[in-house]
Amino acid sequence: MTNPAAPLRAAGFMLSATVMFGFMTIAIRLATQEMHAFEVAFFRNVFGLLFALPLLLRHGPGLLRTRKLPLYFGRCVIGLMSMLAGFWAISQLPLAQAVSLSYSTPLFVTIGAVFALGETVRARRWSAVLVGFLGVLLIVRPGFAALTPGVLAALLGAVLSACTAISIKFLSRTEPPDAIVLMTTLLWVPLSLPTALWVWEWPSAAGWLWVAVTGGLGTAGHMLWTRAFRIGEVSALTPISFMQLPIVAIAGFALFGESIDRWTIAGALVIFGANAYIAQREALQVRRAIAADAATVE
Repeated sequence: MTNPAAPLRAAGFMLSATVMFGFMTIAIRLATQEMHAFEVAFFRNVFGLLFALPLLLRHGPGLLRTRKLPLYFGRCVIGLMSMLAGFWAISQLPLAQAVSLSYSTPLFVTIGAVFALGETVRARRWSAVLVGFLGVLLIVRPGFAALTPGVLAALLGAVLSACTAISIKFLSRTEPPDAIVLMTTLLWVPLSLPTALWVWEWPSAAGWLWVAVTGGLGTAGHMLWTRAFRIGEVSALTPISFMQLPIVAIAGFALFGESIDRWTIAGALVIFGANAYIAQREALQVRRAIAADAATVE
């Protein structure tokens, strides 16, 4: 972070990734009007791999050399389950609601980091997690609104996405970001084929277009996302990701006649505040650790 332009570049990467993920969500909804969400997930992975192959040309075959194949496989199985749940939720729920519920992922990551990574989470961050779950309850409103399969799928996708994020933390200790992107996409293709065959129907011309767009935007978004967090601070970048919500809310209204209710807006704002606070506390811990290391060296 000694380069003064680094925070601005990181913000630009994160904003670009957020816009791409927002449009990818819209493309998923359009594709699921043509075919089942499980088949959309398979084609997203196929086209995502095609867009990721230039990484192999850039780095060479050595990029695929790893001693962490079992961890990659486990990460990909969990990630695929999260993808299937998330894609199906997008096909069933208003876009704004589906995206708002997906923002609960960092809350589950905080809980998982305690048990899987041995991280210390103090009272303030636990309080933020509880506040974030209150935001989830505002959106879901159990007892007042129907707890639909789409809502349950969105929450399941968020939990599994948190597990995926924790596995990436393990991988990123030894594996380059481009290797994680390429290896993950490479494994996702065969893993997602059986569920696609179960509901298979050949896409129309429009269907081919939307699954290709989904794959391209998904891969490009993940590349930009990893680069943003490499040079920027989590606390500064996390709030930018919430720009995805107005993008999909406007698209949901314009393309599908969806409206966003006040409970979804209120819940999304509460989750946003909790995630922003958690990100700030994580960044503060990192800065303190770096300062302590520097003092030890001196």
